Amino acid sequence: MTATWQQQVSLKPFNTFGIDVKARYFAQAHGDAEVRAALLEAARLELPVLVIGGGSNLLLTGDINALVLHMASRGRRLLSEEGDRVVVEAEAGEPWHEFVQWSLAQGCSGLENLSLIPGTVGAAPMQNVGAYGVEIKDVFAGLTALDRETGELKDFSLEECGFGYRDSLFKRNPGRWLILRVRFALSRSLHAHLDYGPVRQRLHEQGVVEPTAQAISDAICSIRREKLPDPLELGNAGSFFKNPLVSAVLGEQLRARYPGVVAYPQADGQLKLAAGWLIEQAGWKGYRDGDAGVHRLQSLVLVNYGQASGAQLHALAQKIQADIFARFGVELEMEPNLY
Repeated sequence: MTATWQQQVSLKPFNTFGIDVKARYFAQAHGDAEVRAALLEAARLELPVLVIGGGSNLLLTGDINALVLHMASRGRRLLSEEGDRVVVEAEAGEPWHEFVQWSLAQGCSGLENLSLIPGTVGAAPMQNVGAYGVEIKDVFAGLTALDRETGELKDFSLEECGFGYRDSLFKRNPGRWLILRVRFALSRSLHAHLDYGPVRQRLHEQGVVEPTAQAISDAICSIRREKLPDPLELGNAGSFFKNPLVSAVLGEQLRARYPGVVAYPQADGQLKLAAGWLIEQAGWKGYRDGDAGVHRLQSLVLVNYGQASGAQLHALAQKIQADIFARFGVELEMEPNLY
């Protein structure tokens, strides 16, 4: 064990559910050299490695018999500017929302709809995080990742990342790639996305006639604070289930049975259903079993009221999945990674 490693460390401060499990070994990496050193030492000891960022996409159901490597690298920079296009880069350990606000302060637009999403820059491409009509893939300019099999660095283009709905090459190949830094193509002029959810309405309520990128960010922050609990006050991982994609046939059957079903047509003919609507219709909104529950205002959010274990939250998620399938014939998929 290296001098910088700790043993039997509680991961409660490192996951937004606030689950109190222990890591057999724990280390922080502030740069590429520390990442490589930790991986080499873990390989020598034949230890598995779990890499974490902000812990907002984790559901920990037991102690982790591995090295938990926390990405703590910081740094953000403007790489290039050509005409209206600005490319910025951030290290993997940068808190996502702070990076978004930094980009806006530089006079760059593009990330404003992704304001107040928990987690780190390095984790954002893993899930292809998205909100209010914008996903990472829409503003992506590249990333640098370490191949844990060969030890080589690779720069990934947009096409090579295989982004999908809350999905990517990196999520489909867990343990292969360790993202070190990410680049984004932003703009000096505003190309506003206001038609998803209540963004336009909120701007109107705030008296904003000609919105700026910062005004859009502020509106989205206010909406998210009303709808989603602060993980510092109530343990959660944001939206717990993906919005399911279903065939047009099943979608029409559901519309016939439930005229109020919320569904969004997709380019390939499928329909994306609002998972929150399904869960609420099934009566789970506000449900609580001990300290594991469904948020009273947002049925997509599972919460830890204090002492819930990861196993209890997982059991609740499975009950919801089984009920939604029995009622609607729709399979819900968890967003957080289960460990």
